[in-house]
Amino acid sequence: MKQDIQRIMVAAAKPLFLIFILYILKFLEVGMDWDFSHAGVYPMEKRGLIGILTHPLIHSGFSHLLANTLPLFFLSWCLFYFYRGIAGKIFILIWLGGGLLTFLIGKPGWHIGASGLIYGLAFFLFFSGILRKYVPLIAISLLVTFLYGGIIWHMFPYFSPANMSWEGHLSGGIMGVLCAFAFVSHGPQRPEPFADEEEDEEDDKEANEETAPEEEENI
Repeated sequence: MKQDIQRIMVAAAKPLFLIFILYILKFLEVGMDWDFSHAGVYPMEKRGLIGILTHPLIHSGFSHLLANTLPLFFLSWCLFYFYRGIAGKIFILIWLGGGLLTFLIGKPGWHIGASGLIYGLAFFLFFSGILRKYVPLIAISLLVTFLYGGIIWHMFPYFSPANMSWEGHLSGGIMGVLCAFAFVSHGPQRPEPFADEEEDEEDDKEANEETAPEEEENI
């Protein structure tokens, strides 16, 4: 029980630290009357390259940041709790890969916010659970679908407002799917269904072999 609680807290620490950084940056931006939007991705222009690294850290306003806070925390926690052995790699790949794809396919303008990262995490958790066919991970897939299934519509321009980066959402989703397939043989795996039965059979066989000579002596 103590180990489970510790594991839950450790998995929550990294998302909480990231969210803390996001709010510190937003308070600095507002308090100092700065504009961090130029730290976003500007597609196919040199000035937008830095945004591949920094775009998830920048938000247009507190309403934008608040809208991303809960899903970013929950999905990141699921990643670091259920996939703790590979979570860091997945997180970085979605972060950087989503930024790079946005740089390549995005419309002109500054693309900012952690929404692409959220899409990447959601799509990874969904497809990874389905591919692994492991009941706890499938349950997470279904939970993600129930909570965030509606976000899929904002991956397409027809259903997205003009000022929304549907390209960033699509890029994050693509990276999440790619990571789910690329890491399917790494991290948590479904237990072999007959492993325990085979072990029991081997134990019984060994026990019979040990007792057989004794039975012959008694006869």
